[in-house]
Amino acid sequence: MQARMKNPVMVLPDAMKAMQGLHAASAHSGVADKTLALVHLRVSQINGCAMCVAGHARTAHELGETEQRSFAVVAWRDTPYFTPAERAALALAEAMTRIADRSDGVPDDVWAEAARHYDEPQLAGLVLAIATINVWNRLNVATRQIAGSASW
Repeated sequence: MQARMKNPVMVLPDAMKAMQGLHAASAHSGVADKTLALVHLRVSQINGCAMCVAGHARTAHELGETEQRSFAVVAWRDTPYFTPAERAALALAEAMTRIADRSDGVPDDVWAEAARHYDEPQLAGLVLAIATINVWNRLNVATRQIAGSASW
């Protein structure tokens, strides 16, 4: 497999600055780093972004995440390994990623459950983190970026 081109953010440096800014904002929202890593991993799994799946699994491990939870995030609803807050974040991540699959996009019950566990700045951070990883996934998949080819 070969990439179709460099990642567009490498071609247009201002785009990289914007993506890094969104990442930094979400990382400073008060949401646990491990939760954000799990969200990034799950969204990347849904979108089939091998580069991001590999990178976020590694990041989760570096943050102290267990292999059991990293492997199980693909089936988080059917495992006992995740807290109610993590489940709410993962449900929000799935709804936002699959926004076109439902007539109501992000259902009220999914939003309400996330709002039960996260305050407004944290919700803002989650929404930005989910949107940002979706952008990364789409850039990487469209240009066929290779798993393991980028430094994290």
